[in-house]
Amino acid sequence: MPARALRITLGLLVTLFAASFVIFGAIYAAPGDPAAFLVGGQEDATPEKLAAVRAAYHLDDPLWVQYGDWIGGVLHGDLGRSMQYHDQVADLVSSRVPTTLFLVCYSAVLFVVVGIALGVLSAVRGGRVDSIIVAVTTLLASIPKFVKALALVAFLGVQLGWFPVTGAGEGFGDRLHHLTLPALSLALGELAVVSRVTRQSMLEQYAQDHVTVARAAGLSEFKVIRRHVLRNALAPVVTMCGLITASLFAGTVVVETAFGISGMGSLLVQAINTHDFPVTQAVLLLMVLAYMLVTTLVDLVHPLIDPRVRLEGSAA
Repeated sequence: MPARALRITLGLLVTLFAASFVIFGAIYAAPGDPAAFLVGGQEDATPEKLAAVRAAYHLDDPLWVQYGDWIGGVLHGDLGRSMQYHDQVADLVSSRVPTTLFLVCYSAVLFVVVGIALGVLSAVRGGRVDSIIVAVTTLLASIPKFVKALALVAFLGVQLGWFPVTGAGEGFGDRLHHLTLPALSLALGELAVVSRVTRQSMLEQYAQDHVTVARAAGLSEFKVIRRHVLRNALAPVVTMCGLITASLFAGTVVVETAFGISGMGSLLVQAINTHDFPVTQAVLLLMVLAYMLVTTLVDLVHPLIDPRVRLEGSAA
């Protein structure tokens, strides 16, 4: 177990450093001159001013020198200074992280609970119920997030007036109320995936011999489903839920912009539009880190859910 944890940690660090270099290199090669933005306009962008700005921000240094300075600062907690706000990037990001984390966790709870419930219902009932659930979830999965966001705003926010359509709220209850529509926008398509994975995994378990033996032993159908079908079907479901949760951080870019939420996603959009490279690099790096941490946690939890994984690892 310690050796496995060490391998996972080393793999996480290597992947994170590789991702940081790709992010920095991609932004370095992106069109647009950050020096011209810092000067404040084309009419003020004289060669002398541009040269002074490039020297002040080390923009003329080679790529590997700039990357070394940036990653060295990151390792010491210094994410640089925003070119647009002229504040420390760490302060800008830290003020937005709680809102995005709340939104992602809220959405994850929705799609996990509802998705697994629909998948179980679809597998257990079958027939017309199964057909209706599969059709509805397929439709939800095919609609883009921004379309679902607009539909929810128009119906639940404007027409019925049940939920606010902008802002993140203050305090737990108010924030829960404000972020319900954004969380639904993120969760609707994802619960369709979870429900289909749950349904398929349960149907595969129904065909196993241990389920037949359990029924022959006289167990009630409820106990058969709970102990022998659902429990053994959870491993791929949990893995899929973890992967979807990790990907939600990227999905917040669209939803936070649509609902006017001051989170990491909307900060990334603003930074890209204004060529604020330090903020863009920091937000992308944090999104990659969040994805890697969630997927690593799923990898660690998987053997606890499915003992067969532990046995295969021990045999290997």
